[in-house]
Amino acid sequence: MKNFSNSKMKHRTFAFCLLTFAFCFSTLALAQSKSEQGTYAIRNARIVTVTNGVIERGTVVVKNGRIEAVGASIAVPKDAKIIDAAGLSVYPGLIDSNTYVGLSEIGQGSPGTVDTTEMGDFNPNMKAITAVNPYSEHIPVARMNGVTTVLTCPQGGLISGQCALMNLDGWTQHDMKVIAPAALRLNYPRAGFGGRGGGGFAQIFGAPNDQARQQRERQVEALKKRLDDALAYANAKEAVAKDRSIPARPVDLGMEALIPVLKGEVPVFVTANGEREIKGAIELADKYKLKIIISGGDDAIKVAKELKEKNIPVVLGGVLELPGGEDSPYDETFARAGELHKAGVKVAISTSDSAYVRLLPYHAGTAAAFGLPKDEALKSVTINPAQIFGVDKLLGSIEAGKLANLVITDGDILEHRTKVKQMFIAGRPVDMMNKHQRLYEKFKDRP
Repeated sequence: MKNFSNSKMKHRTFAFCLLTFAFCFSTLALAQSKSEQGTYAIRNARIVTVTNGVIERGTVVVKNGRIEAVGASIAVPKDAKIIDAAGLSVYPGLIDSNTYVGLSEIGQGSPGTVDTTEMGDFNPNMKAITAVNPYSEHIPVARMNGVTTVLTCPQGGLISGQCALMNLDGWTQHDMKVIAPAALRLNYPRAGFGGRGGGGFAQIFGAPNDQARQQRERQVEALKKRLDDALAYANAKEAVAKDRSIPARPVDLGMEALIPVLKGEVPVFVTANGEREIKGAIELADKYKLKIIISGGDDAIKVAKELKEKNIPVVLGGVLELPGGEDSPYDETFARAGELHKAGVKVAISTSDSAYVRLLPYHAGTAAAFGLPKDEALKSVTINPAQIFGVDKLLGSIEAGKLANLVITDGDILEHRTKVKQMFIAGRPVDMMNKHQRLYEKFKDRP
């Protein structure tokens, strides 16, 4: 009995030491994070503000993590560290509106590095931010091409969980967080067995179509029932708050997570590609008064009129993907953003990836080459996603008062040949070294 007590005491002491260490580490990290937020002045730069035009030879002053001033004739604080950016350009950090950065390291053959999906169809209380690995190798690789902020989302099921908008720098998830939850990920049931448009096997062989449609209808009904249950749960909770004599219902974390969604406080990020799925998502939003954002949107141009009328934005998947069908035009994915913009739909461009987030500027650049105006292509990866997710007062452009997420380049940020020379995230200079660079340096001169 004495040995058991000693062992128990040792375990408690060890646990206490671990907690103390964790607290001290987080405190030290926070102190170091704040100490790096000094005062900087980027001078003689071509400043692409995104929302207020281009300043050909201007200055950006950064102080305490924010943009203090920007313009052609700005007084530089005496304590500022000067960065001479003559011949260089300054852009706001790029934002990838749909990723699973930090949730997956090696997708194939290493399941221990993947934490994207929970079991079951309904997981509204699952939070991506708690599972993010701040030390993922994908993070510095994404930064190398100017991406400073991403939306990272859970995957799988009908309701996957809560997406988080986060900066790509920080000791912990808390340091990285911009807003969480930024949206609830919902995968609208598809009519077919595969294919981005909802066809695939069912379209080729025909026979499973009825079975596929029935399965889809069952999933849609299950989704509606879950939302109806959440409404009833919210109403019961309000009734208890008004009248304490009413017995309280047991707490349901899944239902709790749906309440702010049903109140319109948290948007629903709906994966929907086919025309039928997009229309179904709109009907669902109308019925339950949801604020929705379409993710994917392969056939969104067919529903563009409704999307515009209801002010529903579209976050497109990879512009560099192959066409959806054998008879589709070769430039189907390249031209999609331009077509939606022309139809009056607000568009953001994403990679829908983790390892290849670094290609985001090339997706936007390709869209610019196939019909999307160049300034709109830049907006699709800066101010548009910031507006879509309600953080445009913090991110998306170079304006006084906003978070100092800045990228200094030697050319047009959407061009393949352009190199990122320096980066600031939340006012802190970021180390641009990454795994790709280390491997290049290691092997470039091998015998």
